[in-house]
Amino acid sequence: MVQRRASISPSIYRFFGLTPEYRQNIFSQIHEIIFHGNGGYDWHTLYNMPIWLRNFTFKKIEEYYKKQEEAQNKQSNTLKNNPQALARPNINPANVYNTSVPAKK
Repeated sequence: MVQRRASISPSIYRFFGLTPEYRQNIFSQIHEIIFHGNGGYDWHTLYNMPIWLRNFTFKKIEEYYKKQEEAQNKQSNTLKNNPQALARPNINPANVYNTSVPAKK
C-alpha cells in the first residue's frame, strides 16, 4: 500500500488553481470593464489580458466614472443652491396672452 505524504503547501487545494473568491473577483472585474467600457473590449480579450494591464484598465475606468459623478454632483449642487442660475427665456407672460386683435380696414 502506498502512503500519501503530507502537503507542505498552506493551501487546502492540492493542485494549482484559482480559489472561488478569486475567480468571482476576476469575472466581476471583467464584467465591469466590458459593461462600462462602452464596447471597447470583449470577454476573451480581457480574460487573456495580463493581470497588471487588466487592473490598470479597471482603475482608469473607475477613475473616469468617479470624476463624472463628482462633476454631476457639483452641477446638481449649484442648481439646488442657486435656482436663478437656470437659463430661462426673458418673456413676460402678460404680453403674450393679452394681445389685441388688429382692426379690419
